[in-house]
Amino acid sequence: MARRQDGGPRAAMTASAVALMRERGVAATSFADVLAHSGAPRGSIYHHFPGGKSQLIEEATRSAAHQLTDRIQRILDSGDTVTAIRSIVDLWRRVLEATDYVAGCPIVAAALGTEASARDIAGVSFTRWTEMIGARLVGDGVDPARAATLATMLVSALEGGLILAQAQRSAAPLDAVVGELELLCRAAGAVTPTE
Repeated sequence: MARRQDGGPRAAMTASAVALMRERGVAATSFADVLAHSGAPRGSIYHHFPGGKSQLIEEATRSAAHQLTDRIQRILDSGDTVTAIRSIVDLWRRVLEATDYVAGCPIVAAALGTEASARDIAGVSFTRWTEMIGARLVGDGVDPARAATLATMLVSALEGGLILAQAQRSAAPLDAVVGELELLCRAAGAVTPTE
């Protein structure tokens, strides 16, 4: 299925690699599949990615990490932690439903893949998300030391809930996770503006 994108073949191949990683994981994302998905000419692979699949996966992970980090920051900037958690879960729910529970988090795919540079980018991304959420928690009144550990719990639980939702083909795990995370945030001292 050809999907031309602005930015030429390189951008199209990178976007296709992200989409395929979300659906299949890194190991099952091949150059042939990326070409078919993106509609890029066959000769463009080694022209744009002379480092081969490792370079493509690294750049796809970096692109996905940048986009997701920006989106998460915008969500965190728009309200309190509890509202942000709900917004993130709602976003994932829509993606899961639109893809029949096939598309997950490309950063998790990179973290579990065989490409060391992509795993490193995934690790940095998870650390950044944890710091961002920790800062939001502090802004909501949580003690800084508690906010750091709670933020790690939030990122871990949200990603785990997403994986369970994919495996069970149901948003129920995400709903359960968000409910428990709201209780944890409130118990830690995070208060919503309406409280």
